[in-house]
Amino acid sequence: ALYAVKVRAEAMQKASEAVPSGMLSVVGRREANYKFACLEARKHCESLGIENPVCTVSNYLFPDSRVIAGHLQALEFLQENARKYYFKRTKMLPVSGAFHTRLMEPAVEPLAEVLKSIEIQKPLLCVYSNVDGKKYLHSKHIEKLLVKQVVSPVLWEQTMHSVYERRQGTEFPYTYEVGPGNHLGAILKQCNLKAWKQYKHVDALEDEEAAET
Repeated sequence: ALYAVKVRAEAMQKASEAVPSGMLSVVGRREANYKFACLEARKHCESLGIENPVCTVSNYLFPDSRVIAGHLQALEFLQENARKYYFKRTKMLPVSGAFHTRLMEPAVEPLAEVLKSIEIQKPLLCVYSNVDGKKYLHSKHIEKLLVKQVVSPVLWEQTMHSVYERRQGTEFPYTYEVGPGNHLGAILKQCNLKAWKQYKHVDALEDEEAAET
């Protein structure tokens, strides 16, 4: 599995180096139309002579928060015209490329090949794919979606809704975020406030330091 991760990372890095691209974190107002903004950014790129430009939502984080990825010129255009598209805040992410877009297509085949050499078993617990926000069904399904995930937007908000879907009156499960930072908890709070009330952050580093002292 770690070897597959290594192959995926190296292939994605190689794809990133082929085209100047990146990712832009956006917090928008209710009126924000991300698809229209991306369409106009692509038209801007075409006016600069860029053929078949890429600018699309690559991460659905929580209501009114998206990550847009694509050609750098498109992302710069969106930053310069943020007010027009009702973007409250924009920030370039410190990454090397436009992950989860078709600019990552060169990484698809290397990952597909390495996954063929790995025996994948159906999970004993429910595991959700952020490609479609649904549970993995069987080993071939997992293999197919892991490859698709490289070039597909991350449906994190939709996945949170699937994981925490409950009949009215049913208690929400305890949720633990383990490791440095509590970003996933912050996103859960925005997606489902009732589920977040059963959330706890466990900082592994703090526990280690406490054990040492």
